[in-house]
Order: sequence, then structure tokens, then C-alpha cells
Amino acid sequence: MESAKRLHRGISRPHRGLEAGQSLIELSLLMVFLVPLLIGAVEFGRLAYKSIEVANAAKAAVQYGAQNHATAGDTAGMLNVAKDDAYNLTGLALTATISCVCSNGSASTCVNTDCSTSQIEPILTVNTQGTFDPLFHVPGLPTSYTVHGRAIQKVLQ
Repeated sequence: MESAKRLHRGISRPHRGLEAGQSLIELSLLMVFLVPLLIGAVEFGRLAYKSIEVANAAKAAVQYGAQNHATAGDTAGMLNVAKDDAYNLTGLALTATISCVCSNGSASTCVNTDCSTSQIEPILTVNTQGTFDPLFHVPGLPTSYTVHGRAIQKVLQ
């Protein structure tokens, strides 16, 4: 009877000495997968933030340029507004183009004779571009990424 109690006690209370480091080994094996996953999520978030910042810079620049015909041609002013909006982004580049459309919806080349029965409406398009350098470089992936922003708005008369 006593050997049955001893056997039962041994089954219900396993010997802890053999399992002492099992949790530590499981954690170290899991960290091999979790740390790169966490770093990748952080880098992806940084890339998304930079792309939103470049798009917002284009929007700020087009809003400045669309005020009137004088500001529509002020590329330097639009670049300054874009840089002020994206102040922590380095290497911001901007291009601005003006196209035209007739107020009745027909195409125009911005010549006064294009729209005989309607007015010419200038359209300002601002493209911005910036570079993103990740903190961690993965072999086989680029060392920098180019992010683009674009905004289009009608120039006020």
C-alpha cells in the first residue's frame, strides 16, 4: 500500500529538475522569430509615415500655388511651403506643372483661342518626392526607398 502511495505521489508531482530550463529555451527560440517581425513592423510604419508626409507636403504646396496666377508659377515658394510642412524630411524634391481645361470640359492647350464659348481654367499639379532610409538594412532589399506625393488643384482666378 505504501508503494502505491509513493507511486501516486510521483505521478502527480513530476520531478522539476528536468524541466528547469525549458521555458528559457522556448523563449529564446521564439525570440528568433519575434524580434525580426517587430523590427519589420517598425520599419514599415516609418515608411508609411514618410509617404504620408510627402503626400501632405504636395497638398500644402498645391494649396499655396493655387491661390492665384502669380503663386502658380512660384515653384520656389511652393517648395518652401512643402519643406515647412515636411520639416523632418530630408531630400524633398518638387515639380509643378500647369495644364488647362475649358470650363465646358473640353481640352485646352492654355491658348486663349482654345475655349471659344467658355473660359480657360488652369490646373496646377504638384509632384513631391523624398527618400526613406531604413534603420536596418536587409540583404537583397534596397538601402533606400523613394516615396512620391501628388496633388492637383484648380488655380483661382
